[in-house]
Amino acid sequence: MSDEDGYFGESVAAAYDESSADMFRPEAVDPAVDLLAELAGAGRALEFGVGTGRIALPLARRGIPVHGIDMSRAMTARLRAKPGGDAVGVTIGDFATTRVPGTFTVAYLVFNTINNLTTQDAQVACFRNAAAHLRPGGCFVIEVGVPELRRLPPGQNAVPFRTGPTHWAFDVYDVATQAMSSNYVTVVDGRAEYEYYPFRYVWPSELDLMARLAGLRLRDRWEGWTRTPFHHESRRHVSVWEKPAG
Repeated sequence: MSDEDGYFGESVAAAYDESSADMFRPEAVDPAVDLLAELAGAGRALEFGVGTGRIALPLARRGIPVHGIDMSRAMTARLRAKPGGDAVGVTIGDFATTRVPGTFTVAYLVFNTINNLTTQDAQVACFRNAAAHLRPGGCFVIEVGVPELRRLPPGQNAVPFRTGPTHWAFDVYDVATQAMSSNYVTVVDGRAEYEYYPFRYVWPSELDLMARLAGLRLRDRWEGWTRTPFHHESRRHVSVWEKPAG
C-alpha cells in the first residue's frame, strides 16, 4: 500500500473526481440517490467507503442524515471541503469491521467497493457489520459488477478495458482464488507510469450466501439503479438485502 490511506492516498484522491467524472454525472448519481433515499425513508443512511462524497452529499441534500466510513483521510478530506461536506459524518476506519453509534435504515456500498475487500473473510465481515448497524426492516445495498470471466479465452488471464496512444488499462484475473487487479499504464513525458489496485471479485450467489450468514435475506436485485431486470447477460447488479423485522 502507498501510505496509511491504503491504495486511495493523496495522489489518487487529488485526481479521483476527475478520473471518475462519468460516475459524477447526474444520470449516474440521481437514480442511486433516488433509490437510497426511498429505502432510508425517515431514517439514517450509512455508506461504507464514502470516499469524496459522490453519493453521500446529494443524499444528505435530500434531507437524509448520512454517515460514512472510509479508511482514506485523503479522500474524506475532499468530501469535507465540498459544499455541504460538514453535513456528512465521517469515521476513519475499515468498513468491514468499524462500528459507529446508532442504527440505520439503509447501509450501502457502491461502485464495486465491496471488491476492495480482498479476502472472502473480509467480505463476510462486511455483511455482518452492515447487519449489526441496521435496525429491523433495514436494508443493505451493494452495487457491483458481475465478474467478466466469459471474456477470457482459454489460456488468457487479462481483459483490457481501455486503450489509447498514451494510456492502457486491463484487469487481471486469478480464477483459482477470485483475486483480480486493475492495472493502468500511462505514458507521461515519454516515461511509463504504472498503477495497480487489487480486488476480490464476487458472484451474486456468493453475496447472497454472505447475506444469509449475516441474518439478511435478498429482497431485490436489478441490473442497475433504475431497476432494470437482472438477467444472464447483465454486467452489473444492484442488490438489496433486508434485515428481518421480527
